Amino acid sequence: MNTKVLKVFECRQEEVNMDGDKPIIMHSFYNCSGKYIGDVEWMRKLIEKGITPEIYNNNNVCSIGKSYKDGKWYGWSHRAMYGFQIGDRVKEGDCCASSGWTDEYLKTHPDPFVLPVGFEAKTEDDCKRMAMAFASSVS
Repeated sequence: MNTKVLKVFECRQEEVNMDGDKPIIMHSFYNCSGKYIGDVEWMRKLIEKGITPEIYNNNNVCSIGKSYKDGKWYGWSHRAMYGFQIGDRVKEGDCCASSGWTDEYLKTHPDPFVLPVGFEAKTEDDCKRMAMAFASSVS
């Protein structure tokens, strides 16, 4: 049997003590660059979908990644996860078409991760952009 290491992740066992309560042991996963991925359950979900988690925009938490199983780019937060593939389009009301900020705020602070309604993923980079916009909107 031939095996090949695709990615290496680190599982840290950390003792957490909040406000003098009895300490608890947490198991947290990090990528090769030391960026947080999530807990055991979250990592299990990513492994099941075949997603290699990444960061974007200098974030400290991995919230996008490409699946080697279905070829989609995924974006997520603790609230939601969604995968994007070539041919997908942004529709009115989609999370990647809105950041949740008010129009007044966006006039002075444009959000680079909001895509226009009608945007179509024609390349892998477009799919990744959609995943980043989705992750930004649900974070």
